Amino acid sequence: MDRQTAEKLIIVNRHPNGVALVTINRPGSLNSLTRPMMVDLAQAFKALDRDDSVRVIILTGSGRSFCSGVDLTAAEDVFKGDVKDPESDPVVQMELCRKPIIGAIRGFAVTAGFEIALACDILVAAKGSKFMDTHARFGIFPSWGLSQKLSRIIGVNKAREVSLAASPLTAEVAEKLGFVNHVVEEGELLKKSREIADAIVKNNQDLVLRYKAVINDGIKLDLGTALSLEKERAHDYYNGMTKEQFRKMQEFIAGRSSKKQSKL
Repeated sequence: MDRQTAEKLIIVNRHPNGVALVTINRPGSLNSLTRPMMVDLAQAFKALDRDDSVRVIILTGSGRSFCSGVDLTAAEDVFKGDVKDPESDPVVQMELCRKPIIGAIRGFAVTAGFEIALACDILVAAKGSKFMDTHARFGIFPSWGLSQKLSRIIGVNKAREVSLAASPLTAEVAEKLGFVNHVVEEGELLKKSREIADAIVKNNQDLVLRYKAVINDGIKLDLGTALSLEKERAHDYYNGMTKEQFRKMQEFIAGRSSKKQSKL
């Protein structure tokens, strides 16, 4: 493991099984984000994306909160200046990351924290956790995708209520609406997240990366264009396979089938 000192506000632990754990570590301020923290978080995802030993990333927060948003004492520093720089933008780097990202949410995911959760591929939340969009309450304009992503996941009318009224979205309701994948006891949060990560690690890693990409790229398109994108990438994938790769794939499938039959 690396970078474990308590002084670090963004901690990255790489585990031997190919799973990396990223922790937002400012519990005394409910993990609110300063500009340096945002830069560090962006760079952490960029580095993990390049690291071939990492196959899945789990993102969580220390203490009682996942992330309570931007530290508003540094609001001007965050919202102006180099806010458009993709290199220091954690959401941009999460969206560029090829590896699956599992968000492990406890406590509050507020505004910017909500948007960071939206940038994850899979969400596991502790019971009682809440997502809140306070942009309208505090006069902050969304710029990390909340105004567009949430309505596509939970429906436009519910998204309007969450954002315009700043109404909390509980983990339990979010699960029913298809935003959260699993709601678990707080003590089971990282265990469940690691179970999902381990299941992903066991699969063909080249295909995992390609599959995540085609899902995430296709969701931005209309269905007809997305289906064409899938077909195009499938043709490219199979055309790039050698006879030896086809043979190994057939042997692998045959071996798995025989194992299943022997258990029946």
